[in-house]
Amino acid sequence: MATHVDARGLSCPQPVILTRTALQQAGGGQVVVTVDTMTQVHNCTRAATKLGWQATYEQKGDVFEMTLRKGPA
Repeated sequence: MATHVDARGLSCPQPVILTRTALQQAGGGQVVVTVDTMTQVHNCTRAATKLGWQATYEQKGDVFEMTLRKGPA
């Protein structure tokens, strides 16, 4: 089961902090993060890749949904 992080409406660096915490707690698998801006997508993606996670994102209306994965495919 995926972990979900809703970081909408939060100012930097809160989305990155929440994302890093969720990734560290999960250790692997899938984490889904919802944010408001493309800048937050870039910052959270950078944090995730530094921890060894793969990141993809999709724009859904006014928000961006990032899917972060780590572990066997």
